[in-house]
Amino acid sequence: MKKWIIKNKKYLIGASIGAVSGYAYWYYVGCSTGTCMFTSDPVNSTIYFAVTGAVVVGTLEINTKERAHAKRKS
Repeated sequence: MKKWIIKNKKYLIGASIGAVSGYAYWYYVGCSTGTCMFTSDPVNSTIYFAVTGAVVVGTLEINTKERAHAKRKS
């Protein structure tokens, strides 16, 4: 389990930041009518933003590896 956490540390950090951001978004902005899919419930908002944060970090990691590989080729 410890190896998995170390290996996926960036994703976990991105998901944590996203989760905090999602809860803050629900708390400060939210949805007053209750019909908004992601922002009407704090759980939905937190999970949605956590997944989004992990995906964004994963995308940034791929771009960083591609740039490093391109620099080595030239």
